[in-house]
Amino acid sequence: MEAKVIWLFAFVLMYWSYCVFWGIKGAIQSRTASDYMVAGRSIPLWVFVLAATATSFSGWTFVGHPGLIFRDGFQYAYASFYTITIPLTGVVFLKRQWMLGKRYGFVTPGEMLAEYFQGQGIRLLTVTVALFFSIPYLGLQLRASGFLFNVLTDGMLGVEVGMWMLSIVVFIYVASGGMKAVAYVDTMQCLLLAGGIVVLGIIGINQIGGIDALKEGIVNLVASDKNRTPDGYSHYIAIPGMIQFIGTGTKAAGGAWTGMMVLTYMFALMGIQSAPAFTMWGFGNKTPEPFAPQQVWASSFCIGFILFFFTAAQAFAAHLLGGNKVLLEAGLATNVMEINQWNAAGLFNQGGLVPHLINLVGPTAPWLVGLLAVCALAAMQSTGAAYMSTAGSMLTRDLYKHYINPDAGHSTQILFGRLGVAFIVGGALVVATVATDALVLLGGLAVAYGFQMWPALLGVCWFPWLTRQGVTWGLFFGIIAVTLTETIGQQITGGALPWGRWPWTMHSAGWGIYFNLGAAIIISAMTQNSDATAHRMKYHNFLQEHAGLPEEKKGLVPVAWIIVLLFFFFGIGPGAVIGNTFFGDPNDSTTWAFGIPSIWTWQIVWWVFGVFMMWFIAYKMELSILPHKEVEALTEDIWEEKILGKKP
Repeated sequence: MEAKVIWLFAFVLMYWSYCVFWGIKGAIQSRTASDYMVAGRSIPLWVFVLAATATSFSGWTFVGHPGLIFRDGFQYAYASFYTITIPLTGVVFLKRQWMLGKRYGFVTPGEMLAEYFQGQGIRLLTVTVALFFSIPYLGLQLRASGFLFNVLTDGMLGVEVGMWMLSIVVFIYVASGGMKAVAYVDTMQCLLLAGGIVVLGIIGINQIGGIDALKEGIVNLVASDKNRTPDGYSHYIAIPGMIQFIGTGTKAAGGAWTGMMVLTYMFALMGIQSAPAFTMWGFGNKTPEPFAPQQVWASSFCIGFILFFFTAAQAFAAHLLGGNKVLLEAGLATNVMEINQWNAAGLFNQGGLVPHLINLVGPTAPWLVGLLAVCALAAMQSTGAAYMSTAGSMLTRDLYKHYINPDAGHSTQILFGRLGVAFIVGGALVVATVATDALVLLGGLAVAYGFQMWPALLGVCWFPWLTRQGVTWGLFFGIIAVTLTETIGQQITGGALPWGRWPWTMHSAGWGIYFNLGAAIIISAMTQNSDATAHRMKYHNFLQEHAGLPEEKKGLVPVAWIIVLLFFFFGIGPGAVIGNTFFGDPNDSTTWAFGIPSIWTWQIVWWVFGVFMMWFIAYKMELSILPHKEVEALTEDIWEEKILGKKP
């Protein structure tokens, strides 16, 4: 057995022992349903900052993201802006959801939405979104972990074996310890995820000979690229326009990542923190104090810096290390990775990029192979564990307790929570085993579904005029629109749909929210009811009283809107096409500012602007800082009298 394989198993065993330890500890401390499902509303500041960051950025960030930058270049690297757009959802909603959860004792988002909108349809749709999100998303992570084990053990472990090994360990600690176990394990996973990406970037840069070699390699890559945008630029360093109106079966010229595609793809990834699971993460905190540092500094700044520099370095270094056959045959690269298979474009399978980079240090530092494997494993496990825990709890509270056994005690709820986790893991394994070819598509579908929760959350947190009927039907239409603009929609209808996947280079999340929000607004306007509005206003009056913007800051509201709209249009939207040429001619490397393509400089500039935007709205506009007044939990008697209108 090779030394790297021994180190791999040694580090994995230590890591899994840590996971199981927290599972046992969480099980011992889970005396009530609240302890198990929302960690007794007592997650400490530093734990949430790290755990929420790990949950937001999964194994896709570690393994899939550099692979797609390798394949599609800097036009896809705009996806790195999800370090800002994912926590932006948290800035808009998380503090206000925490306040409602603390005040009224909500455990799941289904309970909150059903009580606020006075209807059960929204509860059932919320559970549906949670299942659609968690099962395929977890299946994607499990399959990726099996593939990683397969590559790093040189085929000694099959993909399915590695997948099952991970799922068993994750199930043990999640089902045992609930949210508290997940949170404390996620703290370690966050550090491993971030550290692993940095180390892999350094490995890539070191293997090609340094930063100057990377810059020269990008110049050679651009010169050899035959895939050109409509403006005649290499697809590696330019986005192919604002939007492309393409028909069924027609590929976008110069790549799919137009300005509109980037924007709507960011919408999809915003679904990670609007998904029902993240509402429960919000409920689990002692105070909103951790929200702003997690959103601004841990996610937007730290992870953003890592992705815009170190992940990009991984992707482009791979072209020079054997991943690009054209450069290799021209004598402009070296086959250090020992790649012997390329596709028609002369590129190797992007999914193997990270495992191949890890293998590069096997001969000289086998211990590092084991450590980096654990980093990748932790990244894959971080998001999956969180969604297993929360989805299991939602099945228990929103289905079993609400419809079957309203008098279920704490021990019964914990038991069914664990059974719910088992159901989620089982479903994910089935998906990962049976739907291997469609797994990435299902994973993308998951985040698009999560984004469809936005109108419901806007109603609860900000806009009382959105009605139960409007939000419920809007969510329904949004789910349908997402499905019909994805590949799965073509498969369901036997290819009868005339528009194909992602019509007009717009992601399914964009189409979903168009029909979702449109229906919610129109139907809400038609279904206004004074009694229902008065009921919803009780919640909004409470939010305004405790977290309304001070009078002296209301003049900053237009400024905040301008900053946000500038970021969405020029940073990650149609206006980003300006970045192709703003800092130099893509076809003339002598004009490139700082010696790098204009698009890369543009992305870095708007990343800095995005961090400023997040600071401004989270801190200056007070969307994520402590409420002005302390939030007191209502007793059951007061809850029934003040909110439900019943006398105790």
